[in-house]
Amino acid sequence: MLIAQIFLPVALGLVMFGLGLTLTTADFARVAKYPKAAAIGLVCQMIVLPAICVGLVLAFGIKGVLAVGMMLLVASPGGASANLFSHLAGGNVALNITLTAINSVLAVFTLPLVVGLSTAYFLGDQAALGLQPAKFLQVFAIVLVPVAIGMWVRSRYEAWALKMNNPVRIASVVVLVLVIVAAIVTGFQQLVDNIATLGPVALLLSILSLTVGYFVPKAFKVERDQAIASAMEIGIHNATIAITLALTVLNDEAMAIPAAVYGVLMYLPAAVAARLLSRNQKRLHTQLG
Repeated sequence: MLIAQIFLPVALGLVMFGLGLTLTTADFARVAKYPKAAAIGLVCQMIVLPAICVGLVLAFGIKGVLAVGMMLLVASPGGASANLFSHLAGGNVALNITLTAINSVLAVFTLPLVVGLSTAYFLGDQAALGLQPAKFLQVFAIVLVPVAIGMWVRSRYEAWALKMNNPVRIASVVVLVLVIVAAIVTGFQQLVDNIATLGPVALLLSILSLTVGYFVPKAFKVERDQAIASAMEIGIHNATIAITLALTVLNDEAMAIPAAVYGVLMYLPAAVAARLLSRNQKRLHTQLG
């Protein structure tokens, strides 16, 4: 556990620093260019998905810290892979970057809130509703400070930051794998006891996230490429953040298991969705051509 307390925050810090290297202040300002798509995407991410996750948790009878772990996962912002899948599916990657930037900032406030409410409901711990300032500070230090440093480095050394784009993506996947392994090792018995339930729930959450992320914007007449970007941003959660916060800030091995299971399974629905959306995109271009 000592290794987790030291390695995981450093690993996540490097991932978030890498995210910062891809961001500029213009990415935050770009929300004015896609106001409807950004607003709908954020509402789906912050409100609709947590509600869906609560429904899944209750429907499948997941209880205690595992239920809180599911809520911690769904409250985490989009993962670094969302941009790549969006690109492969023909999505608006600029919108992805904008949503990632805004979600990363909002997560500093929404993560402690969702975890506090979930802990109070599923564990009966009313003290969790107090949302201790220390939790905010820890989340802020782990999630946002490395992003801010990465953005500062990008502003000063842009050529180097751009050159690091592909290595950062590869490193993010490697770190996710290592973090998942760490979570499985520390909570192996919990995983064995609950994989039959957590597996279907994690897979269903991934599918529903992608579905909501695409069809809700489409229902509001958002352009197709922006809907694809929304789907990938909402459908690919940052399991690295969820696992790291569970093992370090919240000090609960079992709470990290749902995110570890999701981190393994999420790529299958995302790959299928990207394939289907890209094929439809090509068919649409052929018809228009």
